[in-house]
Amino acid sequence: MRIKKYLIVFAFTLVVVTAVLGGALADRLFGLKPLDFLVKRDTQSFKMGNVDQRILNEESVVISVAENVSPSVVTVSIKTPERSVLQYDLFGGLRRRVEGGQEQDIGTGFVISEDGLIVTNKHVVSDAQSSYKVITKDDKEYDVKQISRDPLNDLAILKVDPSLGSNTALKPIDLGDSDNLKVGQFVVAIGTALGEFRHTVTTGVISGLGRGITAGDPFEGSVERLDGVIQTDAAINPGNSGGPLLNSAGQVIGVNVAVAQTAQNIGFAIPINVVKKALQEFERSGKFASKPFLGVKYQTISQDTANLNAVPQGAYIVEVVAGSPAENAGVVAGDIVTKIDTEQLGEDKELSDVVGGKFVGSVVTLEIWRDNATLSLSATLSEFSE
Repeated sequence: MRIKKYLIVFAFTLVVVTAVLGGALADRLFGLKPLDFLVKRDTQSFKMGNVDQRILNEESVVISVAENVSPSVVTVSIKTPERSVLQYDLFGGLRRRVEGGQEQDIGTGFVISEDGLIVTNKHVVSDAQSSYKVITKDDKEYDVKQISRDPLNDLAILKVDPSLGSNTALKPIDLGDSDNLKVGQFVVAIGTALGEFRHTVTTGVISGLGRGITAGDPFEGSVERLDGVIQTDAAINPGNSGGPLLNSAGQVIGVNVAVAQTAQNIGFAIPINVVKKALQEFERSGKFASKPFLGVKYQTISQDTANLNAVPQGAYIVEVVAGSPAENAGVVAGDIVTKIDTEQLGEDKELSDVVGGKFVGSVVTLEIWRDNATLSLSATLSEFSE
């Protein structure tokens, strides 16, 4: 019985060993996987393979977008007029110093037509006394012949002569669709980072949609409210302004416009569909839609400030522009505009928001708080001019 028991154990062991060796041989020679049922494979290496493949695909997308789109992206350069400035030197007294006259990269743009139309931000080319030029990726330079600034959005169209500076036609960029963007969607930004590093490529995702940002300083009266902008964590630095925010297909979905200075990886872009709508008006009439103008510099009074000073919320008028609709209506510095028509002014709705929603030629009723009394004045909005 003992011998028979040993024979049974030996036979079973022989069968198992034969199966394992046979399975191993089949696994190596024929690609069969019978060992998968007996031996647990290293699943980590399999998962890492997927990760490596995903990274490789992402790199390929970025490389493809950069190579295809970069020829359509330009650097915007400014040349300010030379001027003589007196400067006091502690040891040498007054000295005369010359400023300006040097070219400096200040922003980015992208080509939208072969005949030389280029989109950028209005604030990039805001100095009407200076001259501008654009430089392509292959270092071809074109003088800007004409600038059309959009008074409603932070946009501008630059016109260059494509026959000058290069024998190669300018390459227009593809405009995408910004109406169906998703948070988390992969994006690529290209621009002249810090006004120094041309054609810098950064990547990220769409961090938020429908954001509202304020450009300018309400105290100086130069506020622009941009609503519905795209938030992204793709690195956008000064100098990237006016450059394209792209999807993985290399289409522009936004125009990079601002970066939050007190935060990290928070940038904003104007949706491309806003740009396309403005371009339709530009192509139809040769200019952008008109912006209504009241003609005041103001500071918004918050609820806390109003309570502290026993005054109503609204827009505190710092200065009235001479000859403006506000002056013609009788508005003076020190007034507080509490309402425009039926819309109450305050932190949630500033004067510039309400005026910007009106039309040139609109007659508006201004409710004014002056010397502890409420007045009603009528103003006819005129057309804003740079």
